[in-house]
Formats: sequence, structure tokens, C-alpha cells
Amino acid sequence: MAEPVLSIRDLSVEIPTRHGIVKPVDGVSYDIRAGEILGVVGESGAGKSMAGNAVIGLLSPPAHIASGEIWLNGKRIDQLRGEAMRRLRGKEIGMVFQDPLTSLNPLLRIGDQLVETMRTHLKISEKEAEKRAVAALEEVGIPGAASRVNSYPHEFSGGMRQRVVIALALCAEPSLVIADEPTTALDVSVQAQIIALLKRLCRERGTAVMLITHDMGVIAEATDRVAVMYAGRLAELGAVEQVLTRPQHPYTHGLMASTPLASEGKARLHQIPGAMPRLDAVPDGCAFNPRCPRATEVCRTPPPPRVKDGMAACWHPLVEDVEEKVS
Repeated sequence: MAEPVLSIRDLSVEIPTRHGIVKPVDGVSYDIRAGEILGVVGESGAGKSMAGNAVIGLLSPPAHIASGEIWLNGKRIDQLRGEAMRRLRGKEIGMVFQDPLTSLNPLLRIGDQLVETMRTHLKISEKEAEKRAVAALEEVGIPGAASRVNSYPHEFSGGMRQRVVIALALCAEPSLVIADEPTTALDVSVQAQIIALLKRLCRERGTAVMLITHDMGVIAEATDRVAVMYAGRLAELGAVEQVLTRPQHPYTHGLMASTPLASEGKARLHQIPGAMPRLDAVPDGCAFNPRCPRATEVCRTPPPPRVKDGMAACWHPLVEDVEEKVS
């Protein structure tokens, strides 16, 4: 198989506080290959966005990468700082944020922002950049792109602004795009359009995509593989069909059971008891053990095995039940 576009190895992010050091990301490892969409899913505070910010170098101090490695197209990037990291943003890594207004300058026309981005990272003339700006808007489905290129962000609807942000993230032809909750602020019909757009552009361009979300419906619709995070750690990693239909980790199973579509026909939605622990109070052993119906003493002492592709970080994975029934 081809080398991954993005490779994260045992990544840990630390934040020093008055009460000690907390780890919003703790020993996370996964790869994303060209043309693949990896969904990173979990509850709020699970560390999804923090991992994405670590990749693109947007951690806010005092948060910092404490250990691990991040490789992009065969080059290590976690040690880059300042101008070296800025050169990667836009050119090698594109970013789509949840709120498009955080990515767009309200004082500049859309076309000017696209032209500036392309001329910063690509060796092209202003005339060529203006031509590509119109083409980029057409590619993401903006009607009347030749005239709308002169519009300001406030003149677009929320869904159209998100399309513009996707065009901005892709205009310098990056090999990796990090999409952080790109559909959360949109209504359901527009969400479907944005998901379809990301999938199409990913396939056509061969772009690797890290899709960060809490929505299992988006995961089912858009992704090829899934990384389930809990309390800063990876709970499960695998192909989307396997994880959604045959989850191995009790937490993943609980997430699926609490999703309306996955629970169709049941009188009540399942609810995972308790709440995710605070980062300064993560329990020993498996972080999920206080909420897990399968937890035993072994779950409360040593940490579970590190996640590999197709596996769960669990001493008592649900796959054991399946194997027993088959035998």
C-alpha cells in the first residue's frame, strides 16, 4: 500500500495547570491515506479538535505537544515552528472550521481571499489566480461564481459560506484537509450537500481528509475509517462498516445505541450512564471503566492495550461475544 499522507504516532498533548498537568490527547496513533476520509468521533472534550490543532500547529499556549510524532508525506512536522509551520498551512494542510465566519475576513471580497491564498502558496500570476478563484467557487457549487467572486462573506448564506471555506481550504491543492465539525451549524439538507461535496472532492483530488465530528450519522455517510476517542485516548479504530455494525469497545457500542437511526424500533434510546471524566480526574486503567457494564478489576489497574487498526482498547471487547456465539 502507498505511504500514508498523515501519520500520527503516540501523540500526546499536555496543558500545565495549577492542579497539575492534564492530557487532552494521550498516546493517539492513526494514519490517513490519499483519497481516504478518516472520521474522528467522540463526545465534547474527548480530544478530537485538540488532535487536529496539533497536526496543523494551532495549539494555544500553554497547550503543547509533549511527546509523539506527526509525519506528513514522509516528513516529520511536529517539531516545526514559526514560518516553517506557516508555509505548510494552506499549501500542504487545509482547514475547514465549524463556523465559516472564523475563516473568512469580513472586510475582504471572497475572490481577494482566494487569490491571496493561492498567490502565497503557488507560483502563479494574479490573473491566473483570479481565474482559478472563479473555478474553485464553481467546483464547490457556488451559482454565478464569476459574479459572486466579488461578494463579501455576509452576502452568502451559512451553507454557501461553508462551501466558500472548503474552496479556500482546497485552492492551494493541499494533500491533507482537516474538517472540524464542518456541518454542525447547518440544517440537515445543507449538511447532506456539504458531506457529498467533501466526499466528491476527496475522491477526485485524492486528498486525505480528517473529519472531526460528534455526529455518528455524518460518520456513517462520509467516512472510510473511524477513530473513536474518549478522554483523550483512542477507544477504537477501524473500517466504518466494522465499527458501526460490529463495535468492539463498549463505549462505541453505547454511542451507536444512543443514535436514533441505529436504535430504530426500540422504545427508548440507550443512555450511557455517568459522564466523561474531567481531564484532571481521568481514572487509572481504562478511562471508561466507571461507566462500563463489562468492567472488572483488570480494567481499573493497567491501561488497556494500545489501539491498532481494526482493534479496540479494551480488556473485554465485545467481539468475544460474537466469537462465542459462532463457536
